[in-house]
Amino acid sequence: MKPREFDLVVFGATGFTGRLVAEYLHLSGAAGARWAIAGRSLDKLAQVRDELHLPPTVALLQADANDAAALKALVGRTQVVITTVGPYQLHGEPLATACAAGGTDYVDLCGEPLWMARMIDKLTPLAEKSGARIVFSCGFDSIPFDLGVVYLQAEAQARFGAPLAEVRGRVARLKGTFSGGTFASMLATIEAVRREPGLVKLMANPFALSGGFKGPRQPADQGADFDDWADAWTGPFVMATINTKNVHRSNALRGHPWGEGFVYSEKLLTGRPGQGDKGRRKAGALARFTKLQNLALALSPTRALLRRFVLTQPGDGPNQAAREAGRYEVWFTGRSACGQTLRAIVKGDRDPGYGSTCKLISETALCLLQDAGRDATPGGVWTPGSAMGLALVRRLQARAGLSFEIA
Repeated sequence: MKPREFDLVVFGATGFTGRLVAEYLHLSGAAGARWAIAGRSLDKLAQVRDELHLPPTVALLQADANDAAALKALVGRTQVVITTVGPYQLHGEPLATACAAGGTDYVDLCGEPLWMARMIDKLTPLAEKSGARIVFSCGFDSIPFDLGVVYLQAEAQARFGAPLAEVRGRVARLKGTFSGGTFASMLATIEAVRREPGLVKLMANPFALSGGFKGPRQPADQGADFDDWADAWTGPFVMATINTKNVHRSNALRGHPWGEGFVYSEKLLTGRPGQGDKGRRKAGALARFTKLQNLALALSPTRALLRRFVLTQPGDGPNQAAREAGRYEVWFTGRSACGQTLRAIVKGDRDPGYGSTCKLISETALCLLQDAGRDATPGGVWTPGSAMGLALVRRLQARAGLSFEIA
């Protein structure tokens, strides 16, 4: 890539999450990168720069998410773009397309599989030609899950000389909030399915992002079940729909190093090990609530009420104390074809939807910029796990408050 004016641009820096990304880059030193902030309004960008006490070397770049010419000019000035402007199915295509065509690396927070499936088909030939690395899902969905499996499988290969045929991801602790963008994206996805009912099959298919690969039958994770590996009851986890697709895509993009028969399950623990009836009751209640919630969200009046009264509004979100008080912990337990077992635990030190996510996407962009060689990761549409793998694990442990440990 020819030298460009900036290493990194944060697009959407006047929004709540974009502002947190800019603040993190400033306070962390951005690993020495030359960076800028971008958005629709120069006045609002200047306000962000002043309020965050950003140095004058952080330039202000004006571009609207729907202005193709402005976006083309913007991406031509930088090596990597971070975008927090969602829902991506409503606002993301012009920027992603400009990056793919212009040879500019791109990272986002997308957890919208319908849009991602469409963009993979559209952007892959553009990115392969230009050399752009397009990486979706670089926040809480799906980095802890995608990389948790990558880390566990690498440890299994080192210890057993073989991959794990099955892995179960279990969310053991979750303190904090999902972002308003996550809920807005969920509602936009529901609207898309309502307009085009045939998309239900894509949403239900764990291999929907795996390039046409059809793997073995996967666990049905929408009910209440006792997990004998964790010795605890489990219920459905709201982010599993996107995380499972990204985990299987990571396996497919790297040529199925975990095997074409790989099985992955992802659920929420509803009790600690050995908790018995209490965990069972919570699991059953969660499964019933999830079913009722899905039915309710299919109704237009419910979605209208959520937009009006529930969803985090632009510029709103938890305060610093709440973000810093948040935590999460995910267990990944795997079993090889020979019956050998291994467990890894991934922990995050901040609220998942905001405090941790702003660090995850920032360090992913910097890893792509500084650590991911183009021989191993050429132009294309990637997951974090397939694009950067253990290099990103090491970076997140060193800088972003994540820990990856064998239990």
